[in-house]
Amino acid sequence: MILIVGVTGVLGRETARQLLKAGYQVRGVTRTPDNAADLKALGAEIVQGDLIDKASLERACQGVEAVLICAHQLMGTGKYNSEAVDDVGHRALIDAAKATGVKHFVYTSAQNVSPNHPTDFYRSKAKIEAYLKASGLSYSILRPPALMEWHVHNLLGASILTTGKTTIYGAGNNPANYMAGKDAAHIAVIALTDPRMKGCTIEMGGPDNVTKNQIANMYSRFSGKKAKVSRVPVGMMKVMAPIMRPIQPVLSRLMTLSVWTDTTDQTFDPTSFLQEFPMTLTPVEDFIREQVAKNESPVSTV
Repeated sequence: MILIVGVTGVLGRETARQLLKAGYQVRGVTRTPDNAADLKALGAEIVQGDLIDKASLERACQGVEAVLICAHQLMGTGKYNSEAVDDVGHRALIDAAKATGVKHFVYTSAQNVSPNHPTDFYRSKAKIEAYLKASGLSYSILRPPALMEWHVHNLLGASILTTGKTTIYGAGNNPANYMAGKDAAHIAVIALTDPRMKGCTIEMGGPDNVTKNQIANMYSRFSGKKAKVSRVPVGMMKVMAPIMRPIQPVLSRLMTLSVWTDTTDQTFDPTSFLQEFPMTLTPVEDFIREQVAKNESPVSTV
């Protein structure tokens, strides 16, 4: 049995689908089981659980051989703030896995994590990597870039298709790497099922590096909708981020993250990655064409 915590997210859902198709037993943890009805129909066992509820994590880990954690709260507030979920909650899951005899733990980290990263979310990722390594559990660590489903489509391109407008934080000229959820899930499946991945940290990414301006232009060009792009200047975000931190910590975090992504090297060379994991990676352009086609397809009322 393989446990996926965060099974209704982009990576969790796609990993579950690939595992089920390959014949593995999957248990998925989510706060809202109704959102995983499609996975239940495919044969997954869906249980209610919460990263801030230690007892639910211990129950979920019972009888499990491998765990994938891909739930996070980058934009979490209240009791589901990032520290409670991405730090305390992730450590609680590692503890529960160890206590219940889980044999292998796969942690979803991120590209470019470090203990001194300007964004607290990335510092938490580095802290959990170290905690997992020191836990005594067999582990694999995944370091994907931003997933296309969120950072190319939901946060940038989707609004162009629906309103003809979008907002870019920063100048939007800095090339960055993105990875399709299905490609990241393919690596997650390998990490969960291949014994050779024990003790590995997998630096992973997509095949190309593109700017946010290029992404907006592709959505506009492929859809035939001229996009009106608003920009939030880096200088403004540098000033506002520390001011907003006490009253709007999520907005402050996103501003700090946006400054970092717009002013530092965000590129990834997939050559070594593909030598170790031969596969066909999804280019950003192909992903955007697919999203535009989905938006243009008529919705069946039958």
